[in-house]
Amino acid sequence: MRAFIVGFILGAVVLVVAVWYVHGGGNNGSMDDARDRVAAGAKNAEAATKNEMDKLGLTPDNIRDELARSGKVIRRKSEAVGHAISDATADARITAAIKAKLLGDPDLSAVAISVSTTDGCVTLSGSASSPENIRRAMTLAYDTDGVTQVVSTLLVK
Repeated sequence: MRAFIVGFILGAVVLVVAVWYVHGGGNNGSMDDARDRVAAGAKNAEAATKNEMDKLGLTPDNIRDELARSGKVIRRKSEAVGHAISDATADARITAAIKAKLLGDPDLSAVAISVSTTDGCVTLSGSASSPENIRRAMTLAYDTDGVTQVVSTLLVK
């Protein structure tokens, strides 16, 4: 019991010191530099992704037009994928990875967007708040390993 109490007190002290350090008590110069580098990298990645999506014709206007014409948006990867993914566990892994990405994006609802995968072909269905968010969801799916095609039947609500 005594060891438990000592351990608990030490844990509490470590927690207090960590909170103090994170909230400005320690030298945060290198943390600020790291945060700036991460922010710059994120901006570069966002610009590269936007450029790639523009090449694929995934602009909000294109998405609106395709949804109005056919009710879905489809893009295929052009590079050879070798063997088709037929293993159900691979499809489940792809679906789980996309759902995790949706959960991590504050603008998308993992509850409102259904994801299913068959042989590397991902289908997104449900609703999104804007064509931009449909684009965002398709981008997340498209950039997942093992995905060969993305079909979106997402509706703007």
